[in-house]
Amino acid sequence: MGKVVGITEFKARCLALLGEMERSGEPLTITRRGRPALTLTARELRAEDAGPFGGMRGTVAVHGDIVAPLEPDDTARDAAWDTLGFPVSDAPAR
Repeated sequence: MGKVVGITEFKARCLALLGEMERSGEPLTITRRGRPALTLTARELRAEDAGPFGGMRGTVAVHGDIVAPLEPDDTARDAAWDTLGFPVSDAPAR
């Protein structure tokens, strides 16, 4: 059946109710004077509706370590960083 709200409550909380309905997937019935006037249902999202961002969500899996071992010359470069992650500069402080 889903959630049932009066038209006055729907008018006051429209965006919150629609967001709640989209998250839960349950229909929302709006009543006028106690009688059902309108029932809203969330549209099912298809892959082509996802848009340019997030379309590949959930399709990639990482197995193992994705960081390659450091080369010997990279170790010297990384040693020039202080304990807070800032580069150590040879220039005098101003």
